[in-house]
Amino acid sequence: MGSTPGLRQASLRKPVVEVRRSKRRRRTVSAYRDGERVVVLIPAQFSRAEEREWVDRMLERLNAREQRSRRTDAELQARAVRIAARYLPEYTATAQPVSVRWVTNQNGRWGSCTPVDRTIRISHRVQEMPDWVIDYVLLHELAHLVVPNHNVEFWDLVARYPKTERARGYLEGVSAAAGFGISDE
Repeated sequence: MGSTPGLRQASLRKPVVEVRRSKRRRRTVSAYRDGERVVVLIPAQFSRAEEREWVDRMLERLNAREQRSRRTDAELQARAVRIAARYLPEYTATAQPVSVRWVTNQNGRWGSCTPVDRTIRISHRVQEMPDWVIDYVLLHELAHLVVPNHNVEFWDLVARYPKTERARGYLEGVSAAAGFGISDE
C-alpha cells in the first residue's frame, strides 16, 4: 500500500511527448509509447490548437488502454463468478470455475475451457476489449462447464447474455481486420 501514492503520482505526471508531423498523413492520428515518452503522429497541416487537442486526446486513449490491459487474473475470476450467478443461476454448482486466467499462448481462439478440471483461459488479446465483449467471452466459456459442446442447449445458455450477437460481431470484426480465422464455434 505504501507504493500506491507514488504510482498515482507517476500516472498523473504528463509524459514527455514527441509530436511527429507527416505530409503523407491526411486525417489519421496515432500514438504509442516509446520507453518513457509518447510519440504522437499527426498530419502536417494540423494547426497548433489541433495538435494540442489531439495530443491530449491520444494521451487519454493510451492511458485508458493501459488501464484495461492491467486487468488481473483475480479480477477476471471475480467477473466470471458474477456472470455465472447472473446468467446461469440454476447451475451454481456446475458453472463455477476453479480457475479463470489470462493467457498469452492462445492466438487461434478467444478463450478455452477444460470442463474436467473446471479451468478457463482467456486470451490476453481480449484484455483491451470492451467489458461487454469480455463478459460474452467469459459466459461462452462458463457455458462449456455446463454443456461441453456447441449444441443447441449450449447456444441457448449463451443467448441469455443480451449483447451476444453484438459481441460476436465485434469479435468477428477484430478477427477479419487482423486476418485471423478465429471463430467461437
